[in-house]
Amino acid sequence: MLVLDSLLFVQAGSSEQLYKSVHSQIFTLPKDTLVYPAHDYKVSTAGEEIQYYPRLTKDEETFKNIMSSKFTLAISKIHRQNNKFVVYCNTQITSHARKGNIREAESLFHRMPEKSIISYTAMLSAYANNGQIANARKLFDEMPQRTVATWNAMITAYVKNMNRVDGVEEAFKLFLQMPVRNAVSYTAMMMGFVNAGRFDEAEKLYEGTPLEWRDPFCSNVLMNGYLKVGKLEKSVSIFEGMVEKNVVTWSSMVDGYCKNGKVGEARKLFDLMEENRNEFTWCSMIDGYMKIGHFEDGFQLFSRMRRESQVGIEPTILTVIFESCGRIGRYKEGCQVHGLVSQLGFEFDVFMGNSIIAMYSRFGCVNEARHLFEMMCEKDIVSWNSLIYGYVQAGRLEEAYDLFEKMDAKDLVSWTTLITGFSNKGLTEKCIKLFSEMPERDDVAWTALISGFVNNEEHEKAVCWFLQMIRNSIKPNPLTLSSLLSASASSAFLRLGLQIHALAFKLDMEHELSVQNSLVSMYSKHGSGDDAYKIFKSIDTPNIVSFNSMIAGFAHNGFGGEALELFRKLVDEGHQPNQVTFLCILSACTHMGLVEEGWEHFKSMRTLFKVEPGPDHYACIIDLLGRAGLLDDAMRLIKSMPVEPHSGVWGALLGASRTHMRLDLATLAAQHIVELEPNNAAPYVVLSDIYTFMEKRRDEEQMRLSKKLRGVKKSPGCSWITVRDEERHTTNFAGGKAGGAALLDGQNGKFWFRRST
Repeated sequence: MLVLDSLLFVQAGSSEQLYKSVHSQIFTLPKDTLVYPAHDYKVSTAGEEIQYYPRLTKDEETFKNIMSSKFTLAISKIHRQNNKFVVYCNTQITSHARKGNIREAESLFHRMPEKSIISYTAMLSAYANNGQIANARKLFDEMPQRTVATWNAMITAYVKNMNRVDGVEEAFKLFLQMPVRNAVSYTAMMMGFVNAGRFDEAEKLYEGTPLEWRDPFCSNVLMNGYLKVGKLEKSVSIFEGMVEKNVVTWSSMVDGYCKNGKVGEARKLFDLMEENRNEFTWCSMIDGYMKIGHFEDGFQLFSRMRRESQVGIEPTILTVIFESCGRIGRYKEGCQVHGLVSQLGFEFDVFMGNSIIAMYSRFGCVNEARHLFEMMCEKDIVSWNSLIYGYVQAGRLEEAYDLFEKMDAKDLVSWTTLITGFSNKGLTEKCIKLFSEMPERDDVAWTALISGFVNNEEHEKAVCWFLQMIRNSIKPNPLTLSSLLSASASSAFLRLGLQIHALAFKLDMEHELSVQNSLVSMYSKHGSGDDAYKIFKSIDTPNIVSFNSMIAGFAHNGFGGEALELFRKLVDEGHQPNQVTFLCILSACTHMGLVEEGWEHFKSMRTLFKVEPGPDHYACIIDLLGRAGLLDDAMRLIKSMPVEPHSGVWGALLGASRTHMRLDLATLAAQHIVELEPNNAAPYVVLSDIYTFMEKRRDEEQMRLSKKLRGVKKSPGCSWITVRDEERHTTNFAGGKAGGAALLDGQNGKFWFRRST
């Protein structure tokens, strides 16, 4: 048997006997000679060329047929640029591997007559990229020689494909054996340590990396690793120490600042980048503004990107815009960007279509969302879920359920969205029914059900179903614990909160940000300000919710000065206060009687922080002015409000009017409250008290009669206390000078009545 390096068939007697590249002598072999080629070859006639593959010619009968058809075999020891042939094979191996065709890559590799070190490295990477680590290591061990690139490929294979513990161990063993290393070696090993969360070893390796190989790649890996685990200060330290930075360095740091709420710091870096920004940089900065509620800044930056940047508008950025428009209700801008998407031809792409459906759903424009849904040529499960979410948000549960029933395949999101919708309407029994029908349930579904009970103040049911969740071996997630902590904060049952805190510690979730924020709120509402502050101080990177919870805790427990000091710290650290922050600050100023400071904070909402005051903010500042006796100023402020005052605004004025005996303003405020809340007894009671104090007996009797005719009743005051670990309901009764309190024992349903003395 003769194995040839190259074969060329030429029909006998043809004028075109060989390709031009054939320079060797022509031989004629006997017909009974069997020839098995070492690689692919071509059969050529004068007019056409036919491709033959080794698999065909490995069949002996087929090969005999070819030999007997009066072909002349031209045998050539063609060196025909052998290096080019090897390079071509190497490229094909890589191409097959990228497509997942590992068998084709392997076949080609084994059929190569000659292999270079690059061939081995390409095949090793092919195995590694397709998860065949054992084959990669076998090939690595069989290699006649190795280069730095080969060692790096094997290290990278361990880092990317094995579990984080074993993979990094094997990778580090190879790293220590390397005769020569380069920047890629250190970067690959650094990635292994970072992915495994072994930052101490990553730091040690970083310190041992030659300076010329640290920046930017090795530094980028460590910096991004710290950003992912929320250690912003560590990332900043690495960033500032880098001599050479690339666009990935700058963009990652911008994104890191934004995700930690420090958008001001992110913008400083963004401006320094000038023309070196990429799509990720723009997207991070725009998203950063949107996430903190600074829509105007984010949208202006988007417009600037379109005008000035060479970066094209990508679906990722558009998705950020749609999400932000939907979240804060910017209908006009959302429609404008929808028009832009239509011009760019993205609209009926399923990814973009889903984003637009979600936006219109959040606007409450479910009909528009449904129209787009029907127009989409291709729909996926996200399309269906987005529209169901829209119906749920609009309170159109019947239509949501009808759409849910029409789905061919429902996923956990479909079920969970519907459960959330019914719980929002207080239909917890329907939630239980849906939950019981689910084919499978994950921790998110359990959390949705439990949160529904908490939101409907059915705390005992929430605890009961949580216990069932544990019995079913479903591990709660941080949001599950946060919901139960909220239940504890909303009731007198502190012990529940303590137990959930202990469970969070046991499950290693006590450092989850959502849990920490809920703990701060829970301890604050139970009057344990010191415990709340200890937890707040333990948060590595507090976000705006953390600050808001602690500021509210200080204000709630009478520590107004500490609340204001923490607000200043929040601003100094680059966080952007939001509407909730200012509610807490104005509340603190109100309790402390700081009129001027409260007024300055109120004005700064628009001027400094670009936060639009809502009716609740006006209610706070009116309460502040009213307590100080500045009722005329309060009335002028109400008249200047850009939105219609709600009952809370008029209630603040009514309370202040009673304190300062301003019957005119009290009457005006009471009239507005009655219009907004006809069954609210407060305006009748307050006016009656004022008439009594001012000895206007006739007006007082008329007010009581009006209240009686309207059927308005004053609900008795009540509270909850804990007696021997049992939550009990206390109702206070007041009637003239006599009064008392009734205590309901939740365990046996008995009442105790204590008369006031």
